[in-house]
Amino acid sequence: MERLLILDGNSLLNRAFYAVPLLSNSEGIYTNAMVGFSNMLFKMKDEIKPNYIVSTFDRKAPTFRHLEYEEYKAGRKKMPPELAQQFPIVKEMLSLLAINIYELDGFEADDIIGTLAKFAENKGIEVYIVTGDKDALQLASKNIKVCITKKGVSDREVYDYNRMVQDFGVTPTEFIDVKGLMGDKSDNIPGVPGVGEKTAYKLIQTYGSVEEVLSNIGEISGKKLKENLTDYSDQAIFSKKLATIKTDVPIEFDLEDIKSNENYNKQGLKTLFSKLQMKVALQRIEDDHDEEEVEIKCININNVYELTEFMDNTS
Repeated sequence: MERLLILDGNSLLNRAFYAVPLLSNSEGIYTNAMVGFSNMLFKMKDEIKPNYIVSTFDRKAPTFRHLEYEEYKAGRKKMPPELAQQFPIVKEMLSLLAINIYELDGFEADDIIGTLAKFAENKGIEVYIVTGDKDALQLASKNIKVCITKKGVSDREVYDYNRMVQDFGVTPTEFIDVKGLMGDKSDNIPGVPGVGEKTAYKLIQTYGSVEEVLSNIGEISGKKLKENLTDYSDQAIFSKKLATIKTDVPIEFDLEDIKSNENYNKQGLKTLFSKLQMKVALQRIEDDHDEEEVEIKCININNVYELTEFMDNTS
């Protein structure tokens, strides 16, 4: 089965930035996120050996979620300038590696990831999503593996459909419903007041969806819980909508454009890594560059006279 590797650019760069001590070259260009990102990328390529590879990024423009809910992701700290400086450098590296970047105004990288993953799955391709964002767990299936980074970007937990059910007690789809009830502080999704993680999981394990929970409030124990589910039923449905990753983003996508190959710009990468003083990444490219293809030429020799002539001509 062919394999597609999808990189969540924003998530991985953020993880790398805080996992790797602040580094810079002699010109004062910060490189720690770049170092962590490139190490992770090369490691994943070596391990997964993908036939296709892409990276996705968020854009600064408001998404449809922001337009529907002004408080979406409100209160998040502004990106440190030391990190922001490294985004265009990473995109330059990806371009030199012939790795296509997908981003689209009005949508988050998660939505593009969801769309690409489902497209590939429908083509019979095994998908590996590498991200630090657990929201992506809702995309897990038999052939979509969600690799959640931990301890920076060096270690990962890999989830498919069965692993989700085993570890969380809910299916990937039900994971969205859990978010609808408990909300998500990091994204400022409200959920239902008073419903924490434990209660949300218990309710979804029992009823299967936010809608079924709301349809069976009468049999749920706890006076305050019943009141909150009743009073904030619309908010629960809306929170589920906000937490749902789209899989139908209107983006042009061709498998031929994202084939993984070794015909990338090796000289450009050597120049970039030399400038950034990234010795490990530079050594990898130099090792790849030094590998020469040996041409083997076959000739037919039918008798001793032809053999003698061949040896005379090559001596």
